[in-house]
Parts: sequence; structure tokens; C-alpha cells
Amino acid sequence: MALPAWLTPRRRNATARSVLAGEAAAEAARKQEQEQEQATAEPAGTPEPEFPVAGDVHAAAFFDLDNTVMQGAALFHFGRGLYKRKFFRKRELTRFAWQQTYFRLAGSENADHMQDARESALSIVKGHRVSELMAIGEEIYDEYMAGRIWPGTRALAQAHLDAGQKVWLVTAAPVETATIIARRLGLTGALGTVAESVGGVYTGRLVGEPLHGPAKAEAVRALSAAEGLDLDRCAAYSDSANDIPMLSLVGYPYAINPDSRLRTHAREMGWRLRDYRKGRKAAKVGIPAAAGVGALAGGAVAAAAVQRRRR
Repeated sequence: MALPAWLTPRRRNATARSVLAGEAAAEAARKQEQEQEQATAEPAGTPEPEFPVAGDVHAAAFFDLDNTVMQGAALFHFGRGLYKRKFFRKRELTRFAWQQTYFRLAGSENADHMQDARESALSIVKGHRVSELMAIGEEIYDEYMAGRIWPGTRALAQAHLDAGQKVWLVTAAPVETATIIARRLGLTGALGTVAESVGGVYTGRLVGEPLHGPAKAEAVRALSAAEGLDLDRCAAYSDSANDIPMLSLVGYPYAINPDSRLRTHAREMGWRLRDYRKGRKAAKVGIPAAAGVGALAGGAVAAAAVQRRRR
């Protein structure tokens, strides 16, 4: 007995309309998924690419030292350590303390003060062996410098190291002092001012000129060429407008704890800014609270300690 026609199962081929319906359903599902992803995503804006780029062997980072990696000036801290070891008299310590105070109050380098500090340091080390000053420099780092490293800048340097890139200090400080600091921080090395020595003994003269301003840029350019680096993929960090030539060389310039001139220039150029100073007074001054008092007091404490030992 045959079943009614309406109970008989029928095979129906997909029509154009059913194909269209299926595609529309699939497209709607994809659209819902995309909308959900957008709803849970971060606010609109183009995210910055990963930096530093891991494994980029043609990139490196160059860090100024004074007030960028370390609070204050390395040369002044070195002078305090030498005074403690009776390399010079109380009068020179007072001058070093004043120069350090000015440096921190002004938030920038003064050419005359820096020149005076260099001449003082050269006269102090004249006749001493390089090996002797290197050994003392290790002690001075522990006494006066280790506790003055900016953690934020240190983290930036470590990010480059973790990405497999080389990291160099570039400073007007003596290359021996800079090398000690770089090694203690686990950095690749240092470019610094070279004092002349003959037979391992300082003559009291410089080789060329201090590594300052445009000289830093030339040092970075020369090192990059020797290392096969692409400066457009490199980064540089500094607090001072004097280092604009070096910062302008690289593709990733950073203003760190910037002085007023560098802050203005960085904003005009769209450079990245980082400020790790705490307890600052008015932004236009940009110094640590009681910085001058602290710096001068530090020199006075060192002097008083030596005086007590002499009594």
C-alpha cells in the first residue's frame, strides 16, 4: 500500500536562495564575533610596535650618564671619593660640592662649571697610576654611586639587554669611571673622556677634548659604523639639551629627566619623555626636592667625617 505523497521524504537540492541564506548566516556570525572582539578590546588608537625589538642585532641603545642613568654628576661623586682618600684639600671639596649643587639646582650642565671640574680632576690625578685610580673607582662606585642609579632608566637599559641588544654609556665623565659603572650595571661598555697617560701614569692632560655635546654624536656615529648598526633602529637617552645632536642621530630618541630646553625640544619633535624624579618643585624648575641642600650637605658630611678622623 503506497503512503500519501505528503508523508514521503523528498531530497531537495540546495537552491540559490538556500545558498544565499547559509552565506548570510555565516557572515552574520563572523560579524558578531568581530563586534565582540572590538567591544572587549582597548580604546581606539594605534598601538606602538614592540620596542625594543627582540633579536634585532643591528640596533643598540646609547645612554647619557649624569642625571640620566645616575642622579648628579659622576665626576663630582668621584671627587668626593678622592677627597675621602686625601687626594686633595678641603678647599677643592667645597668647590666640588658647589658645582654639584649648581648642577642639580639648574637641572642642566653649565659649560664653565664642567670645565672647572674637569681641570680640577685632571690636576688631582696627575702623577697617579691608572691602575690605582681604577681600583679606587670601584670603591667609590659602591660608596657614592650605586645608590644613585635611577631604577626607571636602569629598567630601560635592561629591556634592551633582554632583547639581545648592546647598551653603551656615552658620557663626558672619565672613561675609566664610565667603564666601571657600565660593568657594574651589566651594560656592554662605555664611551667617555680619555685622559692621557704615559707608562700607565696620568699626565694631567686630555686626549683631544671632553666627550661632550657634538663629540658624543661623533662617538656614537663612529661606534655604530664599527659595530654595523643601523642608527634608525637605535635608541638614545639623555637629560640634557647638550645631547640633542646625539639624540637626533637615532630613530628612537628619549628625553629622560629632561632640562627645560630638552623638554621643549622633545615636545616639538614628538620625542618620548620619561621623568623619574620624585618630589619635584615647579615643573619649570624640574629638580628633586631639597636637591641643593642635600648635595651641599653631602659634601659637608664628608668633610666633617674626615675632620673627625684627623682629631
